[in-house]
Amino acid sequence: MLVLASASPRRQELLRNAGITFEVQPSHIPEDPLPGEGAKACAERLAREKALAVARQRPQDCVLGADTVVVVDGQILGKPFDAADAACMLRLLSGREHQVITGVCLVASGQWSVASETTSVTMSEISAEEITDYVASGEPLDKAGAYAIQGIASRWIPRIEGDYSNVVGLPVALVWRMLRQAGIFVT
Repeated sequence: MLVLASASPRRQELLRNAGITFEVQPSHIPEDPLPGEGAKACAERLAREKALAVARQRPQDCVLGADTVVVVDGQILGKPFDAADAACMLRLLSGREHQVITGVCLVASGQWSVASETTSVTMSEISAEEITDYVASGEPLDKAGAYAIQGIASRWIPRIEGDYSNVVGLPVALVWRMLRQAGIFVT
C-alpha cells in the first residue's frame, strides 16, 4: 500500500489523476527552512522528514513524502503566514521568473530515496489591486509562494519551463519513476 504523508488536496488529486492508488496519513512536520539552508536541500529534507515520520508508524507500507518551495533570488517562499505575507510574496514574484522546487521521498522496505524536480515559472506583472483581490479570495493562503497555478493565478503565468504538475505540488512523472525503480506498482 502506498501512503501519502500529506493532507494536500492538490497532491491527492494529482496522484488520483495519474491512476496511482494511495491512502493518506499526514505527517504534521513543521515546514520551516533551517538557517542557511538552500531551497533544494530544504524541499528534499522536509520531504524525507515527512516520509520517515509516517514510515515509523507504518513500516509495512510504502510511504511518499513531498514538500514544495518557491525560490526567487535565493529566497525561499513557503506558505504565507497570513494575508499580508501572501501579498508581500506576490509583490516579490510579480513580473519575474522564479523556481518551484518539490522534494520527494519514497520509503519502502526500510529504505528511502530522495529526489527533486525544479520548474521555472514566469509571472506577469500583477497590479496592487489584483494582489489585494487575489489575497481576499483566500486561494493563496495555503500555497507555497502564495499562488496556485491551477487556479486564479493562471492568468498571470505566461510561461513555465519544466513539469507543470510540479508547480501544482507534486512532480507526478518523477514519483512514477521512483515507484517503478523501487518495484512498486500501485495502479
